[in-house]
Amino acid sequence: MQNHRKFVRYIVGLLLLMILCAGLLILNIICGSISISFQDFFQLIIKQEVNETVRGIVMEIRFPRALAAMILGGALALSGYLLQTFFHNPIAGPFVLGISSGAKMMVAVVMIFLLGKSIRVSSFVLILAAFAGAIISMLFVLLMSKRVQGMSMLVISGVMIGYICSAITDFMVTFAQDADIVNLHNWSRGSFSGMSWSNVCVMTVVVLAASFAVFMLSKPIGAYQLGENYAENMGVNVRCLRILLILLSSVLSGCVVAYAGPISFVGIAVPHLMKAYMGTAKPIWMIPASFLGGSAFCLACDLIARMAFAPTELSISTVTAIFGAPVVLWVMQNRRRGKG
Repeated sequence: MQNHRKFVRYIVGLLLLMILCAGLLILNIICGSISISFQDFFQLIIKQEVNETVRGIVMEIRFPRALAAMILGGALALSGYLLQTFFHNPIAGPFVLGISSGAKMMVAVVMIFLLGKSIRVSSFVLILAAFAGAIISMLFVLLMSKRVQGMSMLVISGVMIGYICSAITDFMVTFAQDADIVNLHNWSRGSFSGMSWSNVCVMTVVVLAASFAVFMLSKPIGAYQLGENYAENMGVNVRCLRILLILLSSVLSGCVVAYAGPISFVGIAVPHLMKAYMGTAKPIWMIPASFLGGSAFCLACDLIARMAFAPTELSISTVTAIFGAPVVLWVMQNRRRGKG
């Protein structure tokens, strides 16, 4: 009976997250410098009967941007959940560990090199570059994790890796043309603006494929959470699982950086919020909850970034840091009390 109640609770929790994401998606579409009524929005979606101005604003600007925020926000939160599982560290995340900075460095290098030669950069090339940068940074983090003891030293190592990657990026920018520098600066601050339907299609395929693979690993991940020895006794190939966790988290975080630039604190804060919300740490529930929670979080933050000081738009990382940093402080405080 108790298991049935928990099952119902988890299902209801996921359904509420889906409803929240749908509501925020609609709000992101209808809210802006030019307000669009619910009636016009639903007429456009259902009957396609609306004037061309509204159609252009919704279908070419706001809708792809909102979908990108939803997809990439979910990917970022899921990447953070995988890294926290991999390192058994509550504040591991792609931004804190310098993985996002590594992806940013490689994307910047590719953009500067190819754009400087007037070569058009495809979405797939940017994703590959971001993935390569994320893998390089992850390897450095893995090397440091074997040499340092304690959560604080691992975080400091990640921050240092992030600074090194940022320094290399800044060095490369000095050799870029003025037009490229403007594009890189806007991208490096983090933003979901300028998304096209082709971008949305590519990121959807990449993120959903990686997320499905993560969900299929929910059972071995659950065993891994209980310790490597326990996982091995349960027949899990721990070495293979760890490699898959690295690759999948790098793909997810790399895809985010390739399209939206580095976005802070989502990967750390959302998994903890979802764990408290769902009341469980089981991967089979936490994986979809983290994705949906990340989607809702980034949709809400992007709405605030656009509307808070309109027509001036804040960078998405500024808003996510404002709401995500207190969660990290809360996690660290609770961890200290637990040790005490």
